[in-house]
Amino acid sequence: SEPGAKAVRKKKDSSISVAMDMVKNGKADAFVSAGNTGAAVAAATLKLRTLPGVDRAGIATAIPNEYGLCHILDAGANPEAKPEHLVAYAVMGTAYSRNVLGVRNPKVGLMSNGEEDEKGTTFTKETFKRLKATPGIHFVGNVEGRDLFETELDVVLCDGFVGNVMLKTIEGTAKAVSKWLKTEIMGNPLRFIGALLAKGAFKALRDKGNYETYGGSPLLGVNGVVIIAHGSSSALAVRNAVRVAMETVEHRVNQRIQEALAAISTSPATDAADA
Repeated sequence: SEPGAKAVRKKKDSSISVAMDMVKNGKADAFVSAGNTGAAVAAATLKLRTLPGVDRAGIATAIPNEYGLCHILDAGANPEAKPEHLVAYAVMGTAYSRNVLGVRNPKVGLMSNGEEDEKGTTFTKETFKRLKATPGIHFVGNVEGRDLFETELDVVLCDGFVGNVMLKTIEGTAKAVSKWLKTEIMGNPLRFIGALLAKGAFKALRDKGNYETYGGSPLLGVNGVVIIAHGSSSALAVRNAVRVAMETVEHRVNQRIQEALAAISTSPATDAADA
């Protein structure tokens, strides 16, 4: 964002700027921050630049569902995305899921207001057409908000505005349901006893939905490993964010992304979609 970029240029001695310079100069293998997301994205873009074939970087945030993990991409880095940005996100999200999470053939969906091919805005319809013509990804078509939890998906594509609203809605809903449930349980002795008996189930549910378990979100598309952690991260969350950074470095995700992007740039199908 412009305010973030101004902050990076003005505060050259800030921890975000100094740490990003260390990655740029090869003194560090990865950057992990629970600070201001806009500043971190701006610093990464200005100092590390984007990978060849990537115009805008995107944040991939993990959401647990009954099949494992689904990544929302983008979750807030690029609120005014173009169709070609989401095509790059599809390629990058596929590379990340395949190499870090071990998903053999990641399923990629496009967030829309209906599953039918003709649903959506001018932006999503054009993106849909391009994704259909993109080789090397398993595009399953349009998906709806409920599919995040009910459908086997590995990557869900959207612009950063929609992604950030979705993410915060999910967080708010989870907190509200937890509060309502606690109120109902505490208001009735029999329900309280039942809750004690189901304590293990409640703990398992809480752990599955706890962002601390998943650590941080990779900023895919920059020429370096950058992990964005939650602003209220605990020690556990920071530790897991560092783990995500280590895994991203060890699996050479950026190298895999560049290989995949190079492959689609020479594809006749992609050229036809751009025509």
